[in-house]
Formats: sequence, structure tokens, C-alpha cells
Amino acid sequence: MKIGITCYPTYGGSGVIATELGKELALRGHQVHFISYALPFRLNNFIENVVFHEVEMSNYPVFEFPLYSLALASKMVEVAEYEKLDLLHVHYAIPHASSAFLAKEMLKGKNDIKIITTLHGTDITLVGLEPSFLPLVKFSIEKSDGVTAVSRFLKEKTLTNYDIEKDIQVIPNFVDTQLFTPNHDCSFRKNIAGKGEKILVHTSNFRQVKRVPDTIKIFEQVQKEIPSKLLLVGDGPERSECERLVRQLDLIDKVKFLGKQDGLVEILNASDVFLIPSQSESFGLAALEAMACGIPVVSSSVGGLPELVGHNECGFIAEIGDIERMTKYVIELLTNEKKYRIFSQNARERAVKKFDKNKVVPNYEDYYQKILDS
Repeated sequence: MKIGITCYPTYGGSGVIATELGKELALRGHQVHFISYALPFRLNNFIENVVFHEVEMSNYPVFEFPLYSLALASKMVEVAEYEKLDLLHVHYAIPHASSAFLAKEMLKGKNDIKIITTLHGTDITLVGLEPSFLPLVKFSIEKSDGVTAVSRFLKEKTLTNYDIEKDIQVIPNFVDTQLFTPNHDCSFRKNIAGKGEKILVHTSNFRQVKRVPDTIKIFEQVQKEIPSKLLLVGDGPERSECERLVRQLDLIDKVKFLGKQDGLVEILNASDVFLIPSQSESFGLAALEAMACGIPVVSSSVGGLPELVGHNECGFIAEIGDIERMTKYVIELLTNEKKYRIFSQNARERAVKKFDKNKVVPNYEDYYQKILDS
């Protein structure tokens, strides 16, 4: 198949999954064309059958804001026409699905291209519920030839919030369990923690919905009971506030802000527990990557996290903002070696059996074929 993929190229779960999907499809012999305003950050080396097409933006004095969605539609038409694409797989309903629909209309009579939209969460649970965007999100979903969602939670949320009757296929996020795999000889740990110290880790884009201050408050309580360090990976609008909180709690020597990192596997393998106390999480890809490395997860009970994290099996789940309970769970894991070992094995096993790329990517291939045959 000849597949066009559009995603946000920056750090974030949707961009990671879209890029990893494209790479895997290319390795399976499909021709993959990424169409975006910048090279996806996970597309960092040459892969046969993968081509990147940059959406060029022009600034004109008459336009107060850049017209990215229109420029994207125009580029989609160009790539679809000259590369003879079979389908466009867009990640996020707005503006990507809207641009794809416009491109499809422009291609009528030349290329009967199919549009598949994958919903990742923020486009549905936050942005799309803005009154000004709601009709556009509903329209974009209904005009797509196929729609997938990364969790059952997100599917139900979409059907309910937008009164949509269209069938939505649930295809979960996935991970390369050969890359994200336990490594107990991680040298990085020695540079972070002293002998006997435990390491907690959190990775995110530091948006308000990730509740990173809760992570810091949980750690503050944990470190009173257990010698430990906290690693915060990523960057975003809440980082400065989190740095202030760390100074206020006198934790400067115990909390490390690592910023955006490519060497995530090594960081995870240096850690003992992964914290994800989000108030909104349609799937929780960061938690899955930790689980694949055998790291138990302590999370909030929101969105798709209960579908991913088996409570009292490979991690613990608590209500949003319940810092005391999450602290209790972390301490329980770190003070019970037998339970920790079982949870670690369960986390790895669940990632391999249910969310490995070789289990999930064929579902996309089958869905593509179903839509092309319809």
C-alpha cells in the first residue's frame, strides 16, 4: 500500500505512535509518506520506503495568522496525486482530518483516496469540546472513511460527546518490546542515585492535565520514608512552576529535571517506579513504555489508564489528586521486594502479550484493507 501519514512532529504520544507506525509499515514493505510542517522527532535515521514531505508555510501581511490547515491540504493533494497514495492516515481530528477531507474533495475525479483518522485524546476530550470547534470535530470524524481510537474509553467518549453513529475501531497504542526491555546492568543509575536509594520517574509534556506537581508532592512524602530520587523527563508550560515547587519543598538535591530526552530506555531502566497522576489520559503511552521495561506504574484512574495498568497486578490506580493513596502505593512497592518482583514481571508480560508492535500493527494493516475494499 501507499500510505500518507500526518501527525504532530513534536514530543507527545500521538506523534510517537504515528511515527513508529509508519516506520513499522515501511519495514513490512508498504510505501510511507509523512506529511507535516517538520520532520517527526522519532524519524531520526534513514528507513527504506519512508519519505518526508514538508508543508511549506508562507507569511502574507493580509493574513494575521498562518494558514497551516490550508497549506497542509494543498500538500496532501500534491503528494497524493504524484505518489499515487491509496490512503491518508491522519492523527488528530483537527486540523488534520479537516485538511484531509478538503484534500479528498480537491482530488475528486483524479484519485479516490481514503481517509483514516486516529483519535488520540486531546482532540476529543479537551480541544474538541470548545464550542467553536465541536461542529468541526464532529464533521471531520463523520467524513472520514475510517476512524480508530486508542482506547475503549476514548471511543465511548467520542460517541457520547459528539453524538456520532459512525463505527469506531479500537486499536491500542503499542511499543517495541525489543527496544523497551529490562536491563538490570544500567550504568546510568549509578550516576543518579547512591547505594540503596530508589528512583521514581515521570515523563510528560508538562501540561496542566499531567499534574506534574502531584508527582513532586508524592515524591516528597515517599522520600521521607525511603531514600530516593525523582527524575522528571520532558518539558512544557508547567515546568517553571514545578521547578519553583521543588525549591519551595527543599528538594533541589533530590529532584532532577532532565528535559527532553532521546535515551528514554536507559532512563526507565534506571528507575524503580513510574508515576503518572494525570487528570486526563486517553491511553498512557509513557506508562506502557515503562511497563515494557519491567517498571511498575502508579497512576490515576482516568481515561484509558485502567485498560492499560492492571490494578494490583503490574501497578496501582488511585483517584485523581489522591496524593496520600499514591504515596502509600509507592512505599508498598518499594518496601516489599517479593511484591515488587511480581509486579515488575507482570508489567513486562502485559506489555509483550497485549501491546507489542507485532501484535498491534497488523490490526492497522487489516483495517486499511477493510477501508480500501469498502
